[in-house]
Amino acid sequence: MFFKNIYEKGLAQASYMIGCQKTGEAVVVDPQRDIAEYLEIAKQEKLKITHVTETHIHADFLSGARELAAATGAELLLSDEGGADWEYLFEHKGLRDGDSFMVGNIRFDVLHTPGHTPEHISFLVTDTPASDKPIIILTGDFVFVGDVGRPDLLEKAAGVAGTMEDGARQMFQSLQRFRELPDYIQLWPGHGAGSACGKALGAVPASTVGYEKIVNWALKIDNEEEFVKAILEGQPEPPKYFAMMKKLNKEGAPILGDIPQPGKLSKAEVFKMLDEGATIVDSRNKVQFAEGHIPGSFNIQDNGSFSTWSGWLLDYKKPFILVAADDRIQHLTKSLIRIGLDNIAGYIPNVNDFKNELVELKNISAEDAFKKIESGESHVLDVRATSEYNESHIEAAQHIHGGYLPERFSEIPQDKPIIVHCLGGDRSSTATSVLMSKGFKNVTNMLGGINAWKKAALPVVKEEAVDV
Repeated sequence: MFFKNIYEKGLAQASYMIGCQKTGEAVVVDPQRDIAEYLEIAKQEKLKITHVTETHIHADFLSGARELAAATGAELLLSDEGGADWEYLFEHKGLRDGDSFMVGNIRFDVLHTPGHTPEHISFLVTDTPASDKPIIILTGDFVFVGDVGRPDLLEKAAGVAGTMEDGARQMFQSLQRFRELPDYIQLWPGHGAGSACGKALGAVPASTVGYEKIVNWALKIDNEEEFVKAILEGQPEPPKYFAMMKKLNKEGAPILGDIPQPGKLSKAEVFKMLDEGATIVDSRNKVQFAEGHIPGSFNIQDNGSFSTWSGWLLDYKKPFILVAADDRIQHLTKSLIRIGLDNIAGYIPNVNDFKNELVELKNISAEDAFKKIESGESHVLDVRATSEYNESHIEAAQHIHGGYLPERFSEIPQDKPIIVHCLGGDRSSTATSVLMSKGFKNVTNMLGGINAWKKAALPVVKEEAVDV
């Protein structure tokens, strides 16, 4: 049996290729949208991708299942569980609890494991020439290493009212079934640390059923009411683009056929596109951005959070322009199409041609920020997650998660200068750039964030936040 874990760090997302080396057949589970890596692996291993499947209708990335099936002619196998509201709206072969299918000599048994979503399924994998007992469970967003899938996304991100508690109770029941599995089975989940699909995901890529029974917090709770309360507490804010992913993955995203190749734009082309409503995404580091950027640009840095913050802030209906080096364009393009942001109008390799138009982003040290905040001269805005704010924050701080800023501009006072901060200065650079793009004139980024504030032994408080 051939087994390969393909991990995308930007979204902390795992997909899997499993093949029968005797027959040359393979299946890909939970593929990402840019499929070249799967095709290359299959070629290297002399395998033909004959099946494509996934564990559920994903919220955090755009599925590549249809893309891969179209490219290979593979059979598309998808869940038919969860009821009419959770049916895929494109052609596929349905899978239900108790079904099985063969990929060469490898058997895949389907388990309906609702909780994270109503239609969620997991796969028990058996290498039949070796044994009649399963050796692997692919759990998707059901059980992670050290955590379980959050049941609140349908309500918080997709707007399906009244589903959180039902999902939590379904998860509790699914976990009872999980407890019955043999301890020796390897567990390979759909996400790792950094994903917003849970609150305590481990960084180790895999586990075993037995180990999770020992260490996973969710499997230590035997009382359903206690479990429901625990799983709904402390979940991170779901990025806004999750609702769009649910819609596109259910209806079927456009098939690309290949990775888009954005072209370089002239200065005149950029200004024309800006006049027509395009957005500039400047992926340079925060220091370069602060020194000079094209007015109206969003500073979404080229790092592990690029996809997530692009999904938080960009309008799916509007074109956008990238500021990025030539050798980073393909990588950033992949990061964007993985969450369905296909409207890349082109890119600018540097801002040298715009030197007469560039504006600066002001920075301030924690010590100087303290003086201005204490005197009442400046307003402080904390753009971290609610859990971070609850842990400790500046007493005078207004808390608005950076991803929610576009909907909450009206809540931010403009009668005094604004100092923006996060944990270390990256997210606050993004937030400051967003505020500047919307006409906030006197806004400053606090260098080093709350880390620098604490290092300088400046005072913080801990209390429950009332806003989210």
